[in-house]
Amino acid sequence: MEDCIFCKIIKKELPATIEYEDKDLIVFRNIKPLAPVHLLIVPNKHIVNIAEVEDTDQNLMGKMIIVAKNMADKMGVSKAFRTATANGEDAGQSVFHMHLHLTGGWKEKYNRDEDKA
Repeated sequence: MEDCIFCKIIKKELPATIEYEDKDLIVFRNIKPLAPVHLLIVPNKHIVNIAEVEDTDQNLMGKMIIVAKNMADKMGVSKAFRTATANGEDAGQSVFHMHLHLTGGWKEKYNRDEDKA
């Protein structure tokens, strides 16, 4: 996609703080983080969202989860982190290139007794 911001990051046409990259995926820091650790795990293949995933993308989607686990470990949040993705504008998707948010690092907030449920 010519105007896709993630495609431009993948092609190095736009800057990003890249934490991991291989032939299938790129992982970079979110420029508007919602947590102390907020990474985006993005396939190099332009897929709009989960609704557009094909059966042939099964290994790529699984790899995204494995990379999320590995990145959580690398970033020091492997004991408590979240992954999320949105499918469609009405679900909050704002960049129409499949991506997985990895957020974590709230240790102080969630280790207080009054926050445990």
